[in-house]
Amino acid sequence: MRIKTNKTLTTGLIAGAVLGVAFTASLSVSAFKDNKATSVPLEELQKFTQVYMRIKRDYVEEVDDKKLMSDAISGMLTGLDPHSAYLDEDAFTELQVGTSGEFGGLGIEVGMENGFVKVISPIDDTPAQKAGIESGDLIIRLDDKPVKGLTLSDAVKLMRGKPGEPINLMVVREGKDRPFTIKVVRDIIRVKSVKQRMLEDGFGYVRISSFQSKTTQGVAEGIAELVKENDGALKGLVLDLRNNPGGVLNGAVGVSDLFLESGKIVYTEGRVEDAVMRYDAEKGDILEGAPLVVLVNQGSASASEIVAGAVQDHKRALIVGVKTFGKGSVQTVLPVDQSTAVKLTTARYFTPLGRSIQATGIEPDIKAEPLKLTNGKKKTDDEETIAPLSEADLAGHLSNPSGEEDDKSKTAQDLAKEATKDDKITDEEKKKLAEAKSDNLVEEDFQLYTAISVLKSMVLAKQLK
Repeated sequence: MRIKTNKTLTTGLIAGAVLGVAFTASLSVSAFKDNKATSVPLEELQKFTQVYMRIKRDYVEEVDDKKLMSDAISGMLTGLDPHSAYLDEDAFTELQVGTSGEFGGLGIEVGMENGFVKVISPIDDTPAQKAGIESGDLIIRLDDKPVKGLTLSDAVKLMRGKPGEPINLMVVREGKDRPFTIKVVRDIIRVKSVKQRMLEDGFGYVRISSFQSKTTQGVAEGIAELVKENDGALKGLVLDLRNNPGGVLNGAVGVSDLFLESGKIVYTEGRVEDAVMRYDAEKGDILEGAPLVVLVNQGSASASEIVAGAVQDHKRALIVGVKTFGKGSVQTVLPVDQSTAVKLTTARYFTPLGRSIQATGIEPDIKAEPLKLTNGKKKTDDEETIAPLSEADLAGHLSNPSGEEDDKSKTAQDLAKEATKDDKITDEEKKKLAEAKSDNLVEEDFQLYTAISVLKSMVLAKQLK
């Protein structure tokens, strides 16, 4: 991995989705470091003590001291933002098990929203994806157990289980009139983050489902296989980051570095010295300048957005799809003792041109929404769903330090116009393509179809220069 920083990397920094059923991030933990002493609010501590004693004395049932303190710590962290959390003994163990890359469960990245479990993204080739779980689904019941009132850790425990054991998830989905149940059979989750294949002669495709410690190596090897299969250099590549919820920060930096010759990839800013970092690319483009298209959607979060933002700011690629999730914060796992830890939001990350995508996301250079099909026919306007879940929809999310979304999110627009010219697909053409039965890819994956069309246009534009 070709990474240069102006500081020593602090272990435990992750740019992934919130604590969920499947931990795709491969991370280590950093020792707690008290960088700055702060005063203790005695008046507020007295109030806390009074409430604590009231519960101990007057609550209808006797409550264990350990539970009360654990719940109090958990409340402090969950009240900060959707991604900070207290990891008790069980949750901390689950985290360490999850980072092994093989674990039992359903295969979904989840968070909490208004007391319910919200699906950030199903992971490729897992029971959840195969059963039909979608990004943005709200899980309100686990078998006969209502989710309301459970912590995220409690919900995760209920969803985990022995391979082969089924669980019924009652789901609320945008566009559906009423809740419905999806049966998912638990299995051992083996996360393979990189897949590749040839699309057409000279045009390659690489799919990253999550960012792990070995993702950069996987992408490099995948592209090498495509080059070998093509008997030479590729004409162009589609990098698919759709429904990729994130993962380790180094994975995103390394993948970005594969395609960039120089300059910033991403930098982070926080209150403590260890949270301020910068990552630069080293010379060497694995595609040797061949056109690159990056596919994103509303399920592309965090580390995915780092990659998309980096290549977009450097005008190295065109971003195709719909606006991304908008998670622009970094979490650090800080052990409290040998068996517990806190996952704390410690920094915001910024693209090379200084954009914070927190709660705004990455705007694509070329917008391409998936065709919404019902039994092979396009849905009517009455059947269209409303906007899917994003970071800005999560209660208590961090604000964007830049305020409103700025014009820098359009940095590659000029290149997009130049590359595509009159080949940009109109709404009328979409309808015609949707009716065409000869090209299955149009109906099966219109966004990928658009990406290939854009890639061909970029190759043609390059040849004409």
